[in-house]
Amino acid sequence: MIMESAVKYGILVKYMENMGSAMVAFSGGVDSSLILAAALDALGRENVLAVTADSVIHPAVELEEARKIAEYLGSRWQGVQSTEMDDSKFVANSPDRCYYCKKGLLAMLAELAEKNKLQCIVEGSNKDDLKDIRPGFRAVREALVLSPLLEVGMSKADVRDAARARGIPNWNRPSDACLCSRVPYGVAITPYLLNRIFQAEVVVRGLGVGTVRVRDHGDIARLEVPAQEIDRICREENRDIIAKSFTRLGYRYVAVDITGYRTGSMNE
Repeated sequence: MIMESAVKYGILVKYMENMGSAMVAFSGGVDSSLILAAALDALGRENVLAVTADSVIHPAVELEEARKIAEYLGSRWQGVQSTEMDDSKFVANSPDRCYYCKKGLLAMLAELAEKNKLQCIVEGSNKDDLKDIRPGFRAVREALVLSPLLEVGMSKADVRDAARARGIPNWNRPSDACLCSRVPYGVAITPYLLNRIFQAEVVVRGLGVGTVRVRDHGDIARLEVPAQEIDRICREENRDIIAKSFTRLGYRYVAVDITGYRTGSMNE
């Protein structure tokens, strides 16, 4: 497995050597962390810049985590304030919400890349991402942004194996999506709503659950956790914590989805 991971990572680095210089759209997750490491190995520190969006659609702690991972890898890093909340089409939360978000962000990154004389912009979509509905990927293609993990055919499992072999500390970080993915289409996105979801998920993670989604259905919170964790959150003492905390956040009812966590359940 280690040898296979090394081979795939070598192919990724080789692919990126032809870029000359690159800006990495850097969320701080395992996918973009592997892309950043490969860019640094292929192009050198002076030719790579990691850029992370600072936005209410992501928990504030993620910005600092991204900065720390970039620093650990030895990369230059910059945070930029995103502006998706100024876009009425994004706020309206249609099924194309991610397209408008990504389109605006990539336009901002393109200006920054030109200012820094960087030849390419790269992002971290992997082969498994194509299994879900991802309107944002249309914006990636329209902007001519490169997706190296896709180009070399790496799956999420491949990415984790390669990141572990490369010594990237967040190789096993749970997958996540922006907080908007917890809101049903057609419900307007607001900072208040996103913060309520974030605070609710913090409560559940505090019970030892690594992966959790609080799907917000008005006064109902629908909890998705991995199937093996359902018993944990249904213990009497944990039920009390969740019920009291969620009530303070404005939810009248809390439901546990017995089918468990799955990516993109709001698209069903």
